Amino acid sequence: MRHDPADLVFTGGPVLTLDAARSRATTVAVTGERVTAVGHDEVRDLIGPSTQVVDLAGKLLIPGFQDAHVHPVSAGIELAGCDLTGLRTAADTLDAVRAYADAHPEQEWITGGGWSMEAFEGGSPTRDLLDRVVPDRPVYLPNRDHHGAWVNSRALAVAGLTRHTPDPADGRIERDASGEPTGLLQEGAMDLVGRITPRSTPADRLAALLRAQAHLHSYGITAWQDAIVGNFGSMDDPADAYVAAARDGSLTARVVGALWWDRERGAEQIPELVERRRELSRGRFRAGTVKIMQDGVAETGTAALLGPYLDACGCTTANTGTSFVDPAELRSHVTRLDALGFQAHFHALGDRAVREALDAVAAAREANGWTDTRPHLAHLQIVHPDDIDRFRALGATANIQPLWASHEPQMDELTIPFLGAERAGWQYPFAALLRSGATVAAGSDWPVSSPDPMQGIHTAVNRVAPGEKGPVFLPEQRITLTAAFAAYTAGTAYVNHLDDTGSIRPGALADLAVLDRDPYAGPPEKIGATRVLATYVGGRRVHAATS
Repeated sequence: MRHDPADLVFTGGPVLTLDAARSRATTVAVTGERVTAVGHDEVRDLIGPSTQVVDLAGKLLIPGFQDAHVHPVSAGIELAGCDLTGLRTAADTLDAVRAYADAHPEQEWITGGGWSMEAFEGGSPTRDLLDRVVPDRPVYLPNRDHHGAWVNSRALAVAGLTRHTPDPADGRIERDASGEPTGLLQEGAMDLVGRITPRSTPADRLAALLRAQAHLHSYGITAWQDAIVGNFGSMDDPADAYVAAARDGSLTARVVGALWWDRERGAEQIPELVERRRELSRGRFRAGTVKIMQDGVAETGTAALLGPYLDACGCTTANTGTSFVDPAELRSHVTRLDALGFQAHFHALGDRAVREALDAVAAAREANGWTDTRPHLAHLQIVHPDDIDRFRALGATANIQPLWASHEPQMDELTIPFLGAERAGWQYPFAALLRSGATVAAGSDWPVSSPDPMQGIHTAVNRVAPGEKGPVFLPEQRITLTAAFAAYTAGTAYVNHLDDTGSIRPGALADLAVLDRDPYAGPPEKIGATRVLATYVGGRRVHAATS
């Protein structure tokens, strides 16, 4: 035990260290940016005249949470726009759009997003509904998962979309029986309107980043991986916001940027990615990852499946979803990126996309040997049982979004009937992945769903969403509270190459969060009620709850 007084001491535990032994402590000392001692009463010897002492008073101290897949800048921009997050009915959604438009008569376009598919019959709202509330200005509103957008007639007219407009290769214009666009644009078709919406300014993006950062810190999040750094659809490139915040010190989180792989191009973009990595990496922001979106989402029939979707009557269709990157080309691209030291971050939601991504990792391992690039596959809604063991065998991390693993209308009405019973039972196999020995990280995909890790942890443990009573969604895939905490801390720290974070141990960075209770001491159904009282990055407090 060293005898120089610490700068900061947390005492009166409990402390969940999430070290290799998953040990508990009651007192932690911090000097400068790092943890200097972890233990019990003996650590109190490091309290000196100028030491700041935080009395935990029975509250739980944990390593700071990390989000392995999130979109903070676009979320911050949406928070400032027509935010439809959490609205459950069509009437409430339309009322919110009308209220926002009435409050902002100066805006040429009405933009924002976050509407829920389950609020509308068949998950498919139409332009006619929007025309009733905003007839005079174009409206462009991505849905909650950002794989579809709802527009009004004025937006279709401004964009020049008619019954004669062909579907893009990577998307679909939904049409009525006469062939007219209904106002719902799927995947790549979003860009037909999204590209003409007003662009955000650098000042807008920086403000959005700082707004989102404060929100994430309020949930105990000290680091994250931004899953799209680049231009995608109506989402503007957030890179300049990160660079500006890293330069002026306002970026208090530790961030990895996943550079967007343009699926309409090929290997010719790799030199550009190498240059962007060099230009953008500074301070607390690093851009050493490449994000490849391999498929879409199950609700729209664009998640890539090994077998065909069913229709509403339970009959087999001709649709097996979309692989946005040719599988053979994917293997080649990932092998080249891996050789250049890039981490691959895959959007892989359907079982075919998961297999194609794992095949690409296997090709890179065979060609380059095992390097410390730490590839990871995000979402993993449907994983064929034959592919579970491959995560461990290939060293590919399973990047889960636990809040999606529950019964709710979008799952029960828009997903399970179109998958069939067998595939529906392969969804979000968290426990199977852990049993196989896979490394598991966790994230939110905010603004798709809440960034609150305690909400995700609650769902991973219970397979029931916070505030709901059941039924339990695939109960055999429930995981322990410790495993869920580890995914949001040590697991994501591993993905982010932040090896001196993710646990509380001497020498680690003092990225910490104080919870308002010890969720181990209460029933599992109360886990989601846990709140964050304070968040620290490098020993400096970046959030304190006001009440």
